[in-house]
Amino acid sequence: MLTEVEFVLDARATLGEGPCWNPELQSLYWVDIIENKVCIFDPKMNKNREIQFEQHVSAVVPKSWNKAVVTLEDGFYELHLQTETLSLIREIESRFPNNRFNDGKCDAYGRFWAGTMNKVNPHEKQGALYCLDTDRTVTMKLNKVGISNGIAWSKDNQYMYYIDTLTQKVVRYRFHIQFGEIEHPVEIISFAEEEGFPDGMTIDEEGMLWIAHWGGSKVSRWNPDSGEKLTAIDVPALNVTSCTFGGPDLSDLYVTTARDGMNESQLEKYPYSGGLFKIKTGVKGTSACFYKG
Repeated sequence: MLTEVEFVLDARATLGEGPCWNPELQSLYWVDIIENKVCIFDPKMNKNREIQFEQHVSAVVPKSWNKAVVTLEDGFYELHLQTETLSLIREIESRFPNNRFNDGKCDAYGRFWAGTMNKVNPHEKQGALYCLDTDRTVTMKLNKVGISNGIAWSKDNQYMYYIDTLTQKVVRYRFHIQFGEIEHPVEIISFAEEEGFPDGMTIDEEGMLWIAHWGGSKVSRWNPDSGEKLTAIDVPALNVTSCTFGGPDLSDLYVTTARDGMNESQLEKYPYSGGLFKIKTGVKGTSACFYKG
């Protein structure tokens, strides 16, 4: 598999995360969690628009050409992209003041799945995975989660893949798209300690999973049926946080990275940390789903 890694934006994000391609706008949505920013990157114009908030924002998904849905620390919000105004959809986890939302993504039915974590001590496993349905009701799907992270669905929507970063594993659930239910968890991929930690995740048109390595300076491609690692691509940033396919034909793998927690010597070794990268992987991805509530 021929690959080409391109450094496309020197964002110097503290915690770049949550990339999501909007095919209607041909733009990449992503966030800087720690700096409280939603970003919209236009590759054609090479411009990155930033929308500033007053609290951490961890995930963003498109709803229409001028609206998106985001997870702030305390819940789900609708964001009007023209006016940059927010409206609360549902507040979540007020009983856990140390928690914040983390990664999230929409399924093919238009539900928004997003998880939480304890931002002070993730090892307490105080997080959960929630689903914002199209009628705007919210259901807890998993509890006792450490760091809720990557989510992906198989092309036939028979399975959902999920990462709790602290477990260093990918778990496959049987997925019932009609009702938004998951069951029968099976561990399908395990990360070795020297690989770093599994973070964000996406899936390509061949049904293979692409996983970002926090602390591992790479993205890797896996067969979810066999658990086999098919390839790994080095990224010149220590903490690789997530990835998604974009571009006119979904052949560009966009990769977010972070500077958070790095010391001076690490920043000297990885000066591009916090930047946005694009990789020509030789395969195409699947289109992101919009929230339909």
